[in-house]
Amino acid sequence: MSTKLTLTIDASVIEKAKIYTQKKGSSISKLVENYLRIITDDIPPKAQTISPFVKSLQGTFQVDENFDYKDELSKALSGKYS
Repeated sequence: MSTKLTLTIDASVIEKAKIYTQKKGSSISKLVENYLRIITDDIPPKAQTISPFVKSLQGTFQVDENFDYKDELSKALSGKYS
């Protein structure tokens, strides 16, 4: 739903904004709306939903601190493709 809003802005700023929005193929209203949306958006981006099953797996895998993932991956791949 759109609602009218009256703003008092310096005339030179309005002229520059008109030129800017015309080049961008937009409008001053859209420019102000987008700006206000950005500065008032304190809701984090939509979080990815994790299934209960995946959540239940959290913390079940323990690795020795000396575990070298890249080395183990390299060994596994060389065994697979040799």
